[in-house]
Amino acid sequence: MAEKTTRGLQDVPGSSPDENEFPFGYPTNICEDVPDQKYLCSNCNNILKKALQTLCGHRYCSALFFYLTVFTFQAFGDAAINKEISELKVHCATLGCSWSGIMKNFEVCLKAQLKASLCTAAKAANGSIPHSELNVNGAGKSISDLQIPGGLEINGDLEVDCFPGSSVSEDESVLQQLVREKVISELENKLHVFENIVSVLNKEVETSNLEITAFRRQSELDQNIIRGLELKVNKLHRCLTQKDAGLSSLHKSLLFSEQASYDGVFLWKITDVGRKLQDSVTGRTVSLYSPAFYTAKYGYKVCLRVYLNGDGTGKGTHVSLFFVVMKGDYDALLPWPFRHKVTFMLLDQNNREHIIDAFRPDLTSASFQRPVNDMNVASGCPMFLPLSKLQSPKYAYVKEDTLFLKCIIETN
Repeated sequence: MAEKTTRGLQDVPGSSPDENEFPFGYPTNICEDVPDQKYLCSNCNNILKKALQTLCGHRYCSALFFYLTVFTFQAFGDAAINKEISELKVHCATLGCSWSGIMKNFEVCLKAQLKASLCTAAKAANGSIPHSELNVNGAGKSISDLQIPGGLEINGDLEVDCFPGSSVSEDESVLQQLVREKVISELENKLHVFENIVSVLNKEVETSNLEITAFRRQSELDQNIIRGLELKVNKLHRCLTQKDAGLSSLHKSLLFSEQASYDGVFLWKITDVGRKLQDSVTGRTVSLYSPAFYTAKYGYKVCLRVYLNGDGTGKGTHVSLFFVVMKGDYDALLPWPFRHKVTFMLLDQNNREHIIDAFRPDLTSASFQRPVNDMNVASGCPMFLPLSKLQSPKYAYVKEDTLFLKCIIETN
């Protein structure tokens, strides 16, 4: 008995799902006119039943809303749309029922049909009425002609008590069971859909993981290539640094060669005298070396060294000028110690009063022996010129921030 009474409404003879139960919205074919889109559920597309509206503006039937995937959304009762729907002109879609009216009265018709269907189903289940003879609501008769809830007229002339001794609560429990089964069925269908979606997503995740792994491997290869390129760049950078140093050395050699003299007479032009004098005072650059020059093409290699702020006994008061014997390519063929007379000159650029000083080498001094290192200890005039005289506007030793020093070596 329980097995038969729990069947869905679609199993009741003479009825269909859209005729007798609309827990999730009313079918659109009961309306006299085509309903406006705003009266339709966003999911089942039926006319809204107890409409709820989400914050994003979509509307759903209240019963449907609570088990759809949108149940995580917030919603509120849409009283305005429910009022408009209750005034829609509708008619009963049940075969042979001629009822028509407005939506808010449609529930009365539905309850009458459902009651009649349940009674008939129960009779059929008990064997009181053969299934072949079941015909709810005789042809041409409306549901409003039925005697509810006491009895049901069958084939227009038979009235029976469907549920003797039954209560309204039992009828409601049967209805709830049918609705529950329908909800469970639809949930199972949705679960199956979700399982398929999850399966597809799992495959996509697996594919993505494979792609990520491939990307990581490629990234590792790229990183190795980048590291190799960085090593090459660093090596090239070192080579360029070495080449720059070599070019700088060659440039200095070329400059010295251009300025070199091979007759024992050398004229040294010093520019930016003011800045260089200040550097000497502060100790940043205390002395300056001249380019190398020679007493002959294959003679002694020498240079000058000047302290613009003085050195030794002349520090802070005089310009100190020294002579330096350097290590040359032909030292092995030259007589030692160096014994040629050296003359220093600071030129007056107005050609009035040149500063001249001279000395002969001390043959016992290490400064004039054959060089062991690049250059010997400088020797010369620590008090060559008073600084006051160098800076005096009376003289033209410094003109346009430039001065000229001359060295003459007697080579005969």
